[in-house]
Amino acid sequence: MRFFRLPAALSSSRLRTASRVPLLQVVKTSVATVAAWFVAILVLPSELPIFAAIAALLVVQPSVNQSFGKAIERSVGVIAGVIIASLIGLLFSGQTWVILIAIVVSILFGWVFRLTPGSANQIPISAMLVLAIGAATPGYAIDRIIETLIGAALGVIINVLIVPPVALGPAERDVTLLTGELASSLERLAAALGTPQTQQQLDALMIQARLLRPMRESAEASVRQGEESLTLNPRQTAHRTRLEDIHRLLDRLSPIVTRVIGMTRAFHDHYDASLVEEPSLQSIAIQLRRAAHDLRLLTRTTEAPDAEPSVDEVPALTAPLRLIRPEPEHWMLFGSLMEDLRRIREEIVGSE
Repeated sequence: MRFFRLPAALSSSRLRTASRVPLLQVVKTSVATVAAWFVAILVLPSELPIFAAIAALLVVQPSVNQSFGKAIERSVGVIAGVIIASLIGLLFSGQTWVILIAIVVSILFGWVFRLTPGSANQIPISAMLVLAIGAATPGYAIDRIIETLIGAALGVIINVLIVPPVALGPAERDVTLLTGELASSLERLAAALGTPQTQQQLDALMIQARLLRPMRESAEASVRQGEESLTLNPRQTAHRTRLEDIHRLLDRLSPIVTRVIGMTRAFHDHYDASLVEEPSLQSIAIQLRRAAHDLRLLTRTTEAPDAEPSVDEVPALTAPLRLIRPEPEHWMLFGSLMEDLRRIREEIVGSE
């Protein structure tokens, strides 16, 4: 028996996402679509309100700001498409091929004015429907504009009224994960300073440090999404302070990512077996562990700024570090480690 494998384009990964949209958004989309249908029937009883239902379906988005943007896109696209179709219909009335002209003109219109994909795609669709269906129906074009505006408006209103979404959880999670991984990277580097390293261990240490960059990018993207979720959101006042705390913490962590990668790179590139004999290396390792300790404190103070610290929650980077002169071939490594460690300390405690 011969088995056939589906092409990659038809595989389930192309049809399914890794996670579902929130159930609340599904409920809000359903409510908005049903409401738009019945309101449009009351206002325009002569036609099935397909445009209103489609507009409401598309406008409900993960944030109020996105919903408002989709409403503008949809409305502009329909209005522009209706106007183009009406003008072309007046010039070439009675010709069946006029629909193709309207589609091409609509596509060029979106390109010339650099419209978003949502508006640019809607223009030819609306123009085609007006010429194909509305040619024999007086007032069809105007009714479709009114219908679309009803659906878009109800989509925004429903998204505002029913628990307007606030996306601060992912931002807080990603920034906390970045803080923990930064601390772990410092601890791994501290451990490596005190033990002989193989080339494979050095490479693994470098790879782990480089992974901090995509973690930082993910945290930055989550914070941007959190900021967008509060734009035009009636609940923004209650959550604005929390978002500002998350944003400030990320601003402090971003340069530390660069410092930690630089320290790891210096150790990787300038390592030699005689390093473990340097008496001051363990002093630097202790400071790296203290820096890791203080990094973890940043998330605790952000989550509970008014809480009384315990003994383990007191910053450890307090005592000055005195070094014994290293061997000449190790000066570059020691200087790099100390300068980056100094800057990390300033970025951890500098604003306090």
